[in-house]
Amino acid sequence: MRILLVEDDPTLSNQVRQALEEADYAVDLAVDGRDAQYRGETEPFDAAILDLGLPLVDGITVLKGWRAHGIRFPVLILTARDTWHEKVAGIDAGADDYLGKPFHMEELLARVRALIRRASGNASSVLACGTVRLDTRSGRVSVDGESIVLTSHEFKVLSYLMHHQGEIVSRSTLTEHIYAQDFDRDSNTIEVFVGRLRKKIPSELIETVRGLGYRMSGAP
Repeated sequence: MRILLVEDDPTLSNQVRQALEEADYAVDLAVDGRDAQYRGETEPFDAAILDLGLPLVDGITVLKGWRAHGIRFPVLILTARDTWHEKVAGIDAGADDYLGKPFHMEELLARVRALIRRASGNASSVLACGTVRLDTRSGRVSVDGESIVLTSHEFKVLSYLMHHQGEIVSRSTLTEHIYAQDFDRDSNTIEVFVGRLRKKIPSELIETVRGLGYRMSGAP
């Protein structure tokens, strides 16, 4: 899952980025509103974390611009705790949730997980496909109740496919959602990760749709 983090405070942005990456998210960072506006309109993200007090273009304007351009990824806005009017303005502009500063990192991660789950139509924090279970809170993956060990990229591929069960997902889409923009991307490695996953989970759960991509389904 790929997150756009928009925060101009270098200390806070580094802390949030580190926490997100440790939770196996790919993270793109924008430090001003103009860059955020452009990235949100030209790159595919699964969610955005948006500070409202930004240089060049303020966060509310950025958010309104995204929504006006039909950008629908969920947005968590960051506000000062005592500025209730910013929360109202953010929600009216199209935000999906807000979090007041200062905040606990675990709460931010929980809110991001919930936004991504809801955006893909998943209500539970535990995703299930056949005998495979993926706990979005702990990052634990199990088959028939037994934990399995995945590399970071294997987990990212499995997580995206499980969030989009029943959908055909192309290799290029997987590449765009498991790597940040500044990462040296290679769509050919997706085949490698899928091959490894098929050795760790029931292989029939990940179907290859010739010429289109992959589809994960627990249906017999």
